Amino acid sequence: MFQTIVDISNKVFQPIIDMGAPVLMLIILTLLAWAFGVKFSKALEGGIKLAIALTGIGLIMGILTGSFSDAMQAFVKNTGFDLSITDVGWAPLATVTWGSPYTLFFLLIMVIVNIVMLMMNKTDTLDVDIFDIWHLSIVGLFAMYCGANIIIATLLVVFIGVLKIINSDLMKPTFDDLLKAPAANPMTTTHMNYMMNPVIMLLDKIFDKLFPWLDKYDFDAAALNKKIGFWGSKFAIGVYLGVFVGILGGQTPKEIFALAFTAGASLELFSIIGSWFIASVEPLSQGITNFANKKMEGRKFNIGLDWPFIAGRAEVWAAANVLAPIMLLEAMILPGNKLLPLGGIIAMGVTPALLVVTRGKLIRMIVIGALELPLFLWSGTLMAEFITKTATQIDPAKYANMGLISHTTMEGPIEKFLAYVVGNASTGEFKFIMYALVALVLYLGIFVWYAGQMKKRNAEYAAQKA
Repeated sequence: MFQTIVDISNKVFQPIIDMGAPVLMLIILTLLAWAFGVKFSKALEGGIKLAIALTGIGLIMGILTGSFSDAMQAFVKNTGFDLSITDVGWAPLATVTWGSPYTLFFLLIMVIVNIVMLMMNKTDTLDVDIFDIWHLSIVGLFAMYCGANIIIATLLVVFIGVLKIINSDLMKPTFDDLLKAPAANPMTTTHMNYMMNPVIMLLDKIFDKLFPWLDKYDFDAAALNKKIGFWGSKFAIGVYLGVFVGILGGQTPKEIFALAFTAGASLELFSIIGSWFIASVEPLSQGITNFANKKMEGRKFNIGLDWPFIAGRAEVWAAANVLAPIMLLEAMILPGNKLLPLGGIIAMGVTPALLVVTRGKLIRMIVIGALELPLFLWSGTLMAEFITKTATQIDPAKYANMGLISHTTMEGPIEKFLAYVVGNASTGEFKFIMYALVALVLYLGIFVWYAGQMKKRNAEYAAQKA
């Protein structure tokens, strides 16, 4: 039965998936807006803007990670640290994951789950970020690699997927606050990096108890930029990072300046492109509002997008750039880590969740980010053999001679550990069965606690508006 569903999923989605994420999201957003009564030309306009934004983000990420890669490899050669796993960034991992037929199966299952949750009023979020299903899929695939069958892997994917959708509802008022957007704006996200929120929330509460006095030294990154001008801008932050990494890599002055200017331009362009995501959903936003008023007695729907619609917040980049050298240092001294930060040196799998939980308190973002980075490094190290084997099977010419590969800041590190213990528990080994039971209970328990904290926050937002 499951194999039949896998085959059907491939036949339905594969031709569209093969055209790439920008085309996929162009089609989805255009048809979705059109279905909600938006004029086709306006719906198409929004879809094209989203496709351009996705393409722009991918191009800038490629430039940035490619530029830093040479300098970081030179650093390894100069220092002799034994970090044998290459961080290739998120794009190759997404490509590898989409190469599995089970990814399309998991996509079909989650589309059904999302629709059922909407019909049962268990969520107000319609997840249109279909491309990023690979974050969930790689969890299921890793569980299968570790010993789980397709049924157990699917249950794990659905379990995490349902919590992701619930989390998108919980975060919506905070996104409105951070973006200074009206409540009618439908943007939220189901992205996997926000599943770190519960752990970050726990650390934030500990921060409240132990270091509340640090908050008086905190500053708003955007306000700082206004006070000190260029020297606190995204341009300058990128230049600082480029110079730092270039010096560590023993680059020539010419290479250091090239790296610095590339990093500076890339960070500024990220902010600009982030605003395109907001513009792209405006037609859909209006269509949903009109539809809800006419057909659903005013029921409000949220739209689950990719994370970069929040990329315009300066704290995302300020924290990421401060965490970059911290991550490099931790990678060198962390017991059990074999992963060298390259493609993930700009910690986009880390900082968006920090922004949401702390609401832009930069000192907290940096301190908590430094504490959670080991989870990402250990997770990436744990996944390396699976990722390398899978990549080599899909594209042996490209990956056969690269050695072990992984990703430093791959979203959902805790979910990867869950996949590991659940997969091994499926083989019948008693200790892993116990590990899996404890891990799943703790995972669900901390999420429930986090949801309660977010509901209190959302009640405060509602009271302020009232």
